[in-house]
Amino acid sequence: MTRGPHPAAPSFARVAEAYERARPGYAPEGVAYLTARVGPEVLDLGAGTGKLARQLAAAGVHVVAVEPLAELRALIPAGIEALAGTAEAIPLPDASVDAVTVAQAFHWFDEERALGEIQRVLRPGGLLALVSNRREPPGAFDEVLARHRAHPPLEGPPRGEAFPHLHRVDSFVHLAASETSIATLDEEKRAAALADFERLGGGELRYVTYVHIVQLGCLRQPGC
Repeated sequence: MTRGPHPAAPSFARVAEAYERARPGYAPEGVAYLTARVGPEVLDLGAGTGKLARQLAAAGVHVVAVEPLAELRALIPAGIEALAGTAEAIPLPDASVDAVTVAQAFHWFDEERALGEIQRVLRPGGLLALVSNRREPPGAFDEVLARHRAHPPLEGPPRGEAFPHLHRVDSFVHLAASETSIATLDEEKRAAALADFERLGGGELRYVTYVHIVQLGCLRQPGC
């Protein structure tokens, strides 16, 4: 099924700082698993503020980060090549990368067009890696989120190898502000939601990083 960009996508522009401040990186073991399987040249597509890109770069991978929103792209660290572009119009030549990583972003893409572009920029035998963070098990943060969120979760069930990790958040307000389903609320509802998160304070959250590495032709086949 082909999907256009979700109307909530621009909401990330106004919460870029909160996203960078409060969102977790990815489990180090998961990143090691990923870097052991991809080649030296990687495109991180829908890179956001470079959460995954900086971990790949630290592991010695040459990363090109492509992100459409200037507010997010501006927070990608110096030393990582960051380009304006979308999954449907990747600003790279044909057969130019060994792998494409997509972290927390594939559900934003027009799937058919994006897969065509990913296929175009991959070298023969190149891989697509879908990476996601999920809070597991859900806790008080998720209970408050469920009461206020503007729309249900956009991502489907997780797939791939699982790597647990912990993430400490100084204030759950910043993490909540970075959630699209909170950022898209009207001002009154958003303020009420953030007040509830303020009362939670901060603390450690348990996450699981899922890394799903596929050949493109295998992406939509169950069990592949």
